[in-house]
Amino acid sequence: MNTAAGRKEDSRIPPRVAPDLSAPRVLVLNASYEPLQVTSIKRAITLLQYGVAEVLEQSRDVVRSPSTVLQVPSVIRLRRYVRRPRIGAVPFNRRNVLRRDHFTCQYCGSHDDLTMDHVQPRSRGGRHGWDNVVTACRPCNQRKGNLTPEEAGMPLQVPPHAPTFGVYAHGQFAHWQPEWSGYIRG
Repeated sequence: MNTAAGRKEDSRIPPRVAPDLSAPRVLVLNASYEPLQVTSIKRAITLLQYGVAEVLEQSRDVVRSPSTVLQVPSVIRLRRYVRRPRIGAVPFNRRNVLRRDHFTCQYCGSHDDLTMDHVQPRSRGGRHGWDNVVTACRPCNQRKGNLTPEEAGMPLQVPPHAPTFGVYAHGQFAHWQPEWSGYIRG
């Protein structure tokens, strides 16, 4: 008998049903905890079922079959070390700058109408590269103009730097999950 009075209230957030098993949503770490790739839920569950990997972080999503309910992992780690070829430098382009800066204006924190801004203006000898370009919203970019952040009174939230993880280059960073922050350094 399932009555409202007899039910115990669960204060936890209810699980969600995973929408697409082929979507790249699970971070795969090497045995050394080095990020390797982002893979599909289906592939991650297969690696877990065969004992090739272990779960480090769970998501709130679940996958249901007629007889089983599986919680979807968010981060898995391979049990054996996998050698991989060295990945070269991440290409410098607008998309990768936006990914590095989490699609956020580095002056005000806005997510709207984003552009690229040269911290040290090019007219003053600033270079067009990872260490001098940040994401900025159009109003902040126009307000800063041909000034440095100090001159404009607009401090940067995070100084520009070249990203170190190959997921940027593979375009998989768009599927960022909050649970990954402890395993990925930009």
